[in-house]
Amino acid sequence: MRLKDKIAVVTGGARGIGQAIAELFAREGATVIVMDLLPEGRQVAEGIRKAGGTAEFHSVSVTDRAGVEALFKHVHQTYGRLDILINNAGITRDRTLEKMSEEEWDAVVDVNLKGVFTCTQAAVPYMKAQQYGRIVSAASNVGLRGNFGQTNYAATKAGVIAMAKTWTMELGKYGITANAVAPGFTMTEMVQQIPEAHFEAIKKAIPLGTVAQPIDIAYGYLYLASDEARFVSGICLTIDGGTAR
Repeated sequence: MRLKDKIAVVTGGARGIGQAIAELFAREGATVIVMDLLPEGRQVAEGIRKAGGTAEFHSVSVTDRAGVEALFKHVHQTYGRLDILINNAGITRDRTLEKMSEEEWDAVVDVNLKGVFTCTQAAVPYMKAQQYGRIVSAASNVGLRGNFGQTNYAATKAGVIAMAKTWTMELGKYGITANAVAPGFTMTEMVQQIPEAHFEAIKKAIPLGTVAQPIDIAYGYLYLASDEARFVSGICLTIDGGTAR
């Protein structure tokens, strides 16, 4: 087991890529703390326990600093460690630049960028104390190449990559790595809502000819969270089937 005895917090773990990460980490021996506002997160934790793993669900928003700090304190008091933080929670509010409202900009920045900052800032003291930590945050290939109608989303994902590089410099001496994962189109509920004609065009633009499944992305997170990647820090692992950038 690649994560045996590790304690992992997965934000946005109720469905999609977050759910795949939570379930894979549990199979690899981690105790998983599923953090999400969606009630489906409870079912994810229950499923992990039924399969023989250890998991908790907590309905906490990444934008709630007090809630985040209380949760991480609970995790440390309960398990004595906090080894892995997966900053997966994210939202979209798509609109072209001229039509995007300030509220749509702020909502995406608050969750996708500030939420990553808030959770990481709360986790780091525990990781520093134990001289060990793995921080892996959700970027996107959109953060590398941009995307029509996603000024807010692309900006936050580029910011996540920059934060990982910065944290590498600040936290490396404490045995903490910080990386990002940049998925391309992945078969989540959001992608399933794309009209069929547009979806087919998307697939044709991907050299491998198909979109990812959540588990394809989860394996990238597993590598970066494992001790196999002990000397990997400050990178953005792109998992997008070779999409042109």
